Parts: sequence; C-alpha cells; structure tokens
Amino acid sequence: MIIFDPSTLILLAKIELLRQIVSHFEVIITKEVEKESTRKECFDAKLIARLIKEKNIKVEGVTSEKSKEKLRKDFNIEMGEASALLLAKIKDCPLATDDGPTIKACKIMNVKFVTAIHFLIKEYESKLLNMDIALIKLEKLKKYGRYNLRIIEDAYKRIKGGVR
Repeated sequence: MIIFDPSTLILLAKIELLRQIVSHFEVIITKEVEKESTRKECFDAKLIARLIKEKNIKVEGVTSEKSKEKLRKDFNIEMGEASALLLAKIKDCPLATDDGPTIKACKIMNVKFVTAIHFLIKEYESKLLNMDIALIKLEKLKKYGRYNLRIIEDAYKRIKGGVR
C-alpha cells in the first residue's frame, strides 16, 4: 500500500506510467488529492479520474482538519500534500511524493517516501519497461518534474548502465 500526493500522481500520469503502477500497487489518495489532481481538463487529470472510477485508485478521507492544517502551515505545503502525509503517517506506509517541502517533512516525521523516478527505475529493473521506453519516460520527467540535474543524471546512469 502506498499513499500518493498530487505531485507524483500527476507526474506518473503525464509520463503514462500511472496505469502500470496502479496494477502493481494498492494506491490510496485522500479526497484533497483527488480534488487537486482531477480539477483540470487535461490528459493526466482525466486519467486519474478514470482510475478512481475504475477503483484502481482508492480515495480515503482524513478527518483531522486541525492536524492537516498544522502540517500545511508547519511545512508550507498544500492541503493535498498535507492530507496525504498525514494519512501515510497514520497508516505507517510510504508516501509517493515529488514535492520538495513534503519530502523534507517526510524526513522530519520519519515517513518513508518514494518519487516518480523511483517508480520508473523499479519498473525498468523489473524488466517491465525496456531501456528505450524508460529513457523516454525519464526525459518526460526531466521536462515535467522539478528535479535536481544530479538526480536525473543518476537515474540515467542506472537505466543506461545498470548501476544499482
């Protein structure tokens, strides 16, 4: 089971890897994440809405408004990220996030986290993606994500050279 925040959910949809990921993992999002990630009229929002409708992505509520608001203020994150972080902490399971402040919050709160790049590399290492497709998807992540160049270069080496 992995809790997703809007950043990773949207990135995986944009690089057309989300459907594959939800077939391997139990993916849970909060109502706030659903709202943030499906509000636009674009491909990724429509895909996420469809995966929710098909019950490939489960939506759960987090009722502690005070706790969500405190996380939002303490870490300067949006409500979707705050609610997902809180749910991951409550359920003691990893949070999928590509949001810098949320990653810092995970480290402080001792919540395990994964990013879209982790999913991409794992799919490649599991031979569920070939090298060419993995590299194309990495280029898309470079375009859509806010990654440090060192992270992109490391991912490229891991895909191209098989470095672990």
